[in-house]
Amino acid sequence: MNKMDKIYVAGHRGLVGSAIVRHLSNAGYTNIIYKTHAELDLIDQQRVDSFFAQERPDYVFLAAAKVGGIHSNNTYRGEFIYENLMVQTNVIDAARRHGTKRLLFLGSSCIYPRNCPQPMKEEHLLTAPLEYTNEPYAVAKIAGIKLCDAYNSQYGTDFVSVMPTNLYGPNDNFDLETSHVLPALIRKVHEAKLKKSPSVTIWGTGTPKREFLHVDDMASACVFVMDKIGFQEMVNIGSGEEVSIRELAELICDVVGFKGDIVYDSSKPDGTPRKFLDTSRLNNLGWSPQVKLRDGLEQTYQWFVKVNQEESLAVV
Repeated sequence: MNKMDKIYVAGHRGLVGSAIVRHLSNAGYTNIIYKTHAELDLIDQQRVDSFFAQERPDYVFLAAAKVGGIHSNNTYRGEFIYENLMVQTNVIDAARRHGTKRLLFLGSSCIYPRNCPQPMKEEHLLTAPLEYTNEPYAVAKIAGIKLCDAYNSQYGTDFVSVMPTNLYGPNDNFDLETSHVLPALIRKVHEAKLKKSPSVTIWGTGTPKREFLHVDDMASACVFVMDKIGFQEMVNIGSGEEVSIRELAELICDVVGFKGDIVYDSSKPDGTPRKFLDTSRLNNLGWSPQVKLRDGLEQTYQWFVKVNQEESLAVV
């Protein structure tokens, strides 16, 4: 990408999209375009087509998606598959028809089978059943990957798909009903600290293992892959380190300064037992993460506290 190329970041207000915009801006890219949901509903095919016809972006980062944790994925199954299918299909097809040079599609590590061999390699895709609780979301993401592959094959496009591990950082969603595990834990522990509660209750047994990557590292990896013109293999993006939910909860309690007990509610689902990505394909291209988990948690917690203080002041 050249500094003056027109770059469209779909989902620029989200966790990954906002990080990509920050990364590009800091690197000196000056022609970044984006639209809010009110300005451009990506579910509306006609409006998406009109936008691409008018703007004709050279590069597209497709970071827009309906996302959530176990509860929202399992509760709003129809919404998750429909909205994600519509958004990605509209954007990918419009990019093809209006001459986008290269598009990067963000998938998810949940595309891999529930009982996938660990670490999960790109070739494990579609080799066994998915985890039920997030199957609609995973099926939509798999469709996006295959759409990029099919367009590359039939139309000669240069589209690539990346599969991030669990992400966290500034602009994450901390809503307890719809958030992922890490921001949900930060909020729960923070509120327990404020209330001086003797304990904090966490879903599941604490035994599942997860890999976490700071969103600034994710943005760096996305730009790195985008610049690999002609590289079209699906590629995993992760930190290369995994931690149990129990270990994560204890680390968050330490970062937040909560001294109470952690109670595990085993009546709630654990989700996939283990999700650890094999990132050798990306590492062999020359990229590696920079943010350590504790450093990232401290930064994220500081951001969360600052934003909540600002919101409280605004209400007053």
